[in-house]
Amino acid sequence: MRVTAHRLSRFASAVLLTVGATAASLVAATPAHAATICEQYGTVVAGNYVIQNNRWGTTATQCINTTANGFSITQQDGVGNTSGAPVSYPSIFLGCHYSNCSPSSPLPKQISTIGTASSSLSVSYPSSGTYDAAYDIWLNADTNVSGVQDTEIMIWFNRQGSIQPIGSQTGTANLAGRSWNVWTGNNGGNNVVSYLFTGSPVTSLTFDVKDFINDTFSRGSQYGNANWYLTSVQAGFEPWIGGVGLAVNSFSASVTTGGGTQVPGTPGTPSASNVTSSSLSLSWAASSGTVSGYQVERATGSGSTSFSQVGTPSGTSFSDSGLAASTVYRYRVRATNSAGASGYSGIVDVTTAGGGTQVPGTPGTPTASNVAATSLSLNWGASSGTVTNYQVERATGATSTSFTLVASPGTASFNDWNLTANTTYRYRVRAVNSAGSSAYSGILNVTTTSGGGGGSGCTTTSSVQSSWDGGYVLTVTVTNSGSAAINSWHSTVTLPSGQAHTGSWPAAAVVSGQTVTEASLAWNGTLSPGASTTWGVQVSRPVGSSTLPSVFACTTP
Repeated sequence: MRVTAHRLSRFASAVLLTVGATAASLVAATPAHAATICEQYGTVVAGNYVIQNNRWGTTATQCINTTANGFSITQQDGVGNTSGAPVSYPSIFLGCHYSNCSPSSPLPKQISTIGTASSSLSVSYPSSGTYDAAYDIWLNADTNVSGVQDTEIMIWFNRQGSIQPIGSQTGTANLAGRSWNVWTGNNGGNNVVSYLFTGSPVTSLTFDVKDFINDTFSRGSQYGNANWYLTSVQAGFEPWIGGVGLAVNSFSASVTTGGGTQVPGTPGTPSASNVTSSSLSLSWAASSGTVSGYQVERATGSGSTSFSQVGTPSGTSFSDSGLAASTVYRYRVRATNSAGASGYSGIVDVTTAGGGTQVPGTPGTPTASNVAATSLSLNWGASSGTVTNYQVERATGATSTSFTLVASPGTASFNDWNLTANTTYRYRVRAVNSAGSSAYSGILNVTTTSGGGGGSGCTTTSSVQSSWDGGYVLTVTVTNSGSAAINSWHSTVTLPSGQAHTGSWPAAAVVSGQTVTEASLAWNGTLSPGASTTWGVQVSRPVGSSTLPSVFACTTP
């Protein structure tokens, strides 16, 4: 049911029928399986439930056949405007609907006292028609069930045709083991929260109604709280066009008492820390009582009351990120458990820092590895903050302060070569970004090894490891061609014009124009006469080209 004006007129008609002589024929105590209902607002008792025809949106004929715990539509002649309201809501319900209460109804019942509200149903659908299959949950601020209730929760198991819920989609939810799109709106008489299943039509489901109630409460205080009352649960259909063959094959619902769990106490007003231009941390005093979790809500702008949920932490802290610089954000928190939600905490206003990029933090002092006669590798601890690249500076001599820039790597490592054997080098590093440069790191002194003896030499050859249209991988072999052992080597491959280096291993090669040079590392630099080692290089080339490098070189510095 969707439009309050229709529902109010239906209620007025029902009152007249109740006081008239025809009321007895419309509200029957006969077994549900024996009844066919065609009267506009006819109902029949079915055990603990009531089945209603509820043709409130049209004067055209609608009939339903009832069973012991369900019904099916056998005739539906009405035609509704698909951009407006449906023609009816035939349904089976537990509770009270416009003062018509099911036998020995446990409803209305205050939500804070409900432990579980279990329900199960099985439905089937025809092959045509414009309709939705909807489970209705009605909530009210008090126990008055004679008129329009305050909040309607609709669970749409199936939707056929160009129809949609009231309002607009405002979120998503994962409930009853399924994913739902959540719509919120108001039909002029009450708030409506609708859950649309995102998968294939649901034909059977067993779930806890309280899961949907609690999720609804999390979407705003206007939808109610645990002090409100559950007044009825209903399973049925809203046809616009057609609908013959729609059937609730079975329905059950029960409500249990919650065993004394109370709504949590109100948590403390949040306090903010670690505020940056894009993030902050919140903490608050814990709520009293049993707490399942907290709901953190945020509004943007000083004085704003447009809060939306941004987090559901289990503890009393929350980190928010992705914020805008120099912006006021407002936060409030409430606690939840199976009984419902607490009142909201006080509101804290927090202004993020300005958005200017800050100078990076100082990088760590470099450490050296793979030290050979003419090469070495450096690594250092990364700087904090935003880093565009690093600047590696080198000085020659154990006490020299004449540093010069030798590299600007984008990561916290660098391979240096073309060095002199048995020489002390000094290195320092700093980080840079658009705001400037960090302080220099500590200085590292490192001495290269003594290098190989006389009669040394090496050669470079290659073979294709793999190739494709647009690139290839070479395995490059370095061989000691001399008569004495070597302790280091530089192997060079010259790429043909139009080709480009895209990667190399085990170390990052130095690329200068078309020349790719790989330097030995500590573990592969020492080669006895005739011994060899390999390295790899990946190259891109124009599509359709099969040209490979033909110029190679090798030196033993």
